Amino acid sequence: MTLRTRIVALTLLPFVVLPVAAQQQRAPLTPEETAKLITKRTDIEKELESVAVIQRKVMVPMRDGKRMQADVYYPKQGSGHYPIIFVRTPYNFNWWDTKLGAPRDMSNELTAIKKGYAFVEMQERGHYFSEGNYEILGTPLSDGDDEVTWMASQPWSNGKVGTTGCSSTAEWQLSVVAQQNKHYAAFNVQGFGAGVGRVGGFYEQGNWYRGGAFQMLFAPWIAGEQNQVRPTFPADATPEQLEQAARMFDLTPSMPPVDWGKALSHLPVQDLIKNVDGPHGQFADAMPIPTGGRMIERTPNDPAWAKGGLWRDDMPVNIPGLWFVSWYDVSQGPNLAAYNWVREHAQGGAGDEQYLVIAPTLHCGYKRATENTVVGERSMGDARYPYDDLVYGFFDKFLKGTDSPVLDKQPKVTYFTMGANQWHTADTWPPKGVEPLTFYLSSDGKANTLKGDGKLLPVAPGKDSADRFTYDPLNPVPTLGGGFCCMGTGLPGAYDQTKQETARNDILVYTSEPFAKDTELTGNIVATLYVSSDVKDTDITVKLIDVYPDGHAYNLDDTIQRLRYRNGYDKPIELMKAGEVYKVTLSPMVTSNLFPAGHRLRIEVSSSNFPRFDRNLNTGGNNYDESKPVTAHTQIHHSAKYPSSITVSVLPH
Repeated sequence: MTLRTRIVALTLLPFVVLPVAAQQQRAPLTPEETAKLITKRTDIEKELESVAVIQRKVMVPMRDGKRMQADVYYPKQGSGHYPIIFVRTPYNFNWWDTKLGAPRDMSNELTAIKKGYAFVEMQERGHYFSEGNYEILGTPLSDGDDEVTWMASQPWSNGKVGTTGCSSTAEWQLSVVAQQNKHYAAFNVQGFGAGVGRVGGFYEQGNWYRGGAFQMLFAPWIAGEQNQVRPTFPADATPEQLEQAARMFDLTPSMPPVDWGKALSHLPVQDLIKNVDGPHGQFADAMPIPTGGRMIERTPNDPAWAKGGLWRDDMPVNIPGLWFVSWYDVSQGPNLAAYNWVREHAQGGAGDEQYLVIAPTLHCGYKRATENTVVGERSMGDARYPYDDLVYGFFDKFLKGTDSPVLDKQPKVTYFTMGANQWHTADTWPPKGVEPLTFYLSSDGKANTLKGDGKLLPVAPGKDSADRFTYDPLNPVPTLGGGFCCMGTGLPGAYDQTKQETARNDILVYTSEPFAKDTELTGNIVATLYVSSDVKDTDITVKLIDVYPDGHAYNLDDTIQRLRYRNGYDKPIELMKAGEVYKVTLSPMVTSNLFPAGHRLRIEVSSSNFPRFDRNLNTGGNNYDESKPVTAHTQIHHSAKYPSSITVSVLPH
């Protein structure tokens, strides 16, 4: 796969624009297929021209003098003043497909026009036709504020702007909402975790971390985004000249191919991009941007995180919101915590104007659900949902100010329960009535592998028969499934874990007795373990699994904790002492899954999940600049004195 693997996340309505990598993986079109595609695209463009005023390659000035590129569409017929659907992205939305020699698919723009909306697409700072230096989430935040003000001031605008998008097209929205521009009227965020900095106990800083461990997806992703040595056009070029140039130059870089399955193993981590001859930029280098760059050197509570575009739970969100989350995305916990925070703290009645949909899909895969939705290897049944109707119904009410029967009947929370393969609704997340149920880890000291004697019991064992495993950073547990994207390697989603559980002695396996009746786990899952080791620092990983009667074992969620941060991310780092037992509460997992009678609950415990998370080299040093690891010999204790446990949330029926 190429460097540019992240979804181009214009997933509003019929919005699904594939990443460059996915486009390159398609089989070549036959001449007949090419001709049909050109005809289809050309017909859509002609229809758009017949109903819309089109202004492309408009260069919009920001307060610092830099200009951001916009494409503008609004109806030819109507009131003359239209609400605006705004999409801003770091990805390519050039209207002309230079490889095909025809327009790109302009269906999204056409649909918005037909429904009475203006539609504006803008390029983030420092990418494609936009000026300035790029930083994740399009900082400075004043750009978003200036862009909304500019749109609202146009003679064809009704003064109300709403945003939509998935992934990088969503992640900037909350922090710009917090600037409280009076024209910013509503937002729709989808797969937006990389925009959430700190909320509650989560210090993921835009999914950069989980439990203090670096999420490796950002190395290949940033490698394709941070290039600031790039072709640009003269500052005095007119929009007409730029539009003409767009037929020849769409400015998409053709990155050299990289085998990220191998490249991510390079040490030190700070040189991952340099090692593949990737561009200089904010991942490891100082840059002239608000945060200063050097992201890999930061800790979870580094003040630099607050200087960028991340939203934090001290920033106001006081307008209506429509939130889309998915069970196998990069990180659901902070997203759901952010939704709950806004519902509780929003002012002016906006707390009661927040709507949440949780799908069982992968990152930005909402509309790829089918009559038989398979996520990884597990069927979720029919997971389709009328997202288009909901998004337009939401905007009709809050941008047009018209009645919206769709939104009037929309529950505050709609979530998909896997296993039951059904959509459910609630007034809150988690649903009212969930009850904690705790299972305690137990064994005779031989929980290693699926063939071991690890159990989950309703009470803690009296005697401590600690389980031992060896973690070698040069032979980590391979990532198998889970919620991630964009790494250029690995398989996200739900996969049968039994082969790996059988093969690796560094995986501890604890399994409950079969459930006597159908049991729905919906809400947070918290693992608390008592750990000792012979190194100064190491990681603990936990994976939550649904075990079928036939033995298949599908992962539901997973988590990790870097033990130097076990006391909290805003507390001083405390390294470990050999042989001392430490209580470790891991970052919460979350799911909604029905365990039918006969199914069992399982957790895996280890010290690595690579390359989803970077490997702890166990030295107690910086980790990011180190190349020589230390092998860890770790124990998981379980007894009345050391009650290692997993607490799940059960929704009674």
